[in-house]
Amino acid sequence: MSEREKLLKTLSAYQFAAWETGLFLDTHPTCTEALKAHKEYVEAAEKAKKEYNEKFGMLTHNCPHGEKSWQWIYDPWPWDMEQGGC
Repeated sequence: MSEREKLLKTLSAYQFAAWETGLFLDTHPTCTEALKAHKEYVEAAEKAKKEYNEKFGMLTHNCPHGEKSWQWIYDPWPWDMEQGGC
């Protein structure tokens, strides 16, 4: 598995965990343990997303971009990357 694929799997896992803890908090809004876990998953997902953007280009159109031009069109799109690595 390439570094890109590993990072995408890591990001996906953190985003899933953030989503699921968010759903749990919908029915348990005062659970401090879940609040703490949710915050940690959201932060970890943001960190993984930032790392992906720095190493492999923008993952989505709403990621940070340059101030003078719209960078989304210049990087390879996530589905344009070759299978098996970069």
